[in-house]
Amino acid sequence: MRFANKVAIVTGAGSGIGRASAQQFAREGARVVVADVNPESGAMTAAAIKERGGDAVFIPVDTSSYESVASLVQQTLGTYGQLDIMFNNAGIVNAQYAVHEMPVEEYHRTVAVNQHGVFYGIKAAANAMKDRGGVIINTASIYGYIADRKQFPYHASKGAVVMMTKSAALDLARYNIRVVGIAPGLIETGIVSEWRKNPALWSKIERAQMRGKAGTPEQVAQMVAFLASDEASFLNGHVFCVDDGAASFKR
Repeated sequence: MRFANKVAIVTGAGSGIGRASAQQFAREGARVVVADVNPESGAMTAAAIKERGGDAVFIPVDTSSYESVASLVQQTLGTYGQLDIMFNNAGIVNAQYAVHEMPVEEYHRTVAVNQHGVFYGIKAAANAMKDRGGVIINTASIYGYIADRKQFPYHASKGAVVMMTKSAALDLARYNIRVVGIAPGLIETGIVSEWRKNPALWSKIERAQMRGKAGTPEQVAQMVAFLASDEASFLNGHVFCVDDGAASFKR
C-alpha cells in the first residue's frame, strides 16, 4: 500500500480525473478528502470509496475562494490530523469566444478557478505541510503548451499553472515539499461530453491523438498516484503530459 498512513485532498473529486484519482489513492491505502463544489457528486465519490472499504470524507469547496480552500485544509487537519498530498485538480472550461469577443466576466470566471484556485491550494497546503513535508500536484493541460481557437482564458490559466508549479517547487523545496503537475490531453470526462455528441467533431479530435483515441480518467489517475508516491521522490518542479503524445507532433 503506497499511501498507508497518508492523507490526500483531491479537489474536483466529484467526477472525471478527480474522482478516479480519489479512488486510486483510497485503493492504495490513503485516507481521502473528497472536495468538490457539487455536494451531490462529491458525496457520491466519498460513498463509493467507503463502500469498497476505503476511508473518505466529503468536504465542499469553492476553489475560486481562498477562504473556502483554507477552510478545506483546516477541516482536513481537524479530521485526520495531517495532510500529505494535495491534488489541485478542480477546473472548468470557458465559453467559446474569440479573444476580442470574450466577455471580461467569462475570462475572470475561468481564471478564478483554474489559476487562482491552484494558487489557493498550493498556499493552504504548503502551510499545513511545511513541518512534515508532502506533495502538491496541480492539473494543467496540454493547452498550457499549445493553442486552439476560442480558448483564451483556458490557455492563460493552464499556462499559468505550468509556471506556478515550477515557482512553487523552488520556494517549497526547503520544506521537503515537492510540487509537480500533470497536463492531460483528450480524456473522457464530462468536460468533453458535448464534443462527443458531434460524431464528425469527435472523430477529428480523436485523430489528433497519436493512437487515435481519448484517454480515460483512470489512466491519468495512475500517473497522479505515481507522482504522489515515494517512487517519484526525485521528481520536482515539472509538469508531465498525459496525452498519448498529442502535444508532441504537428497535426
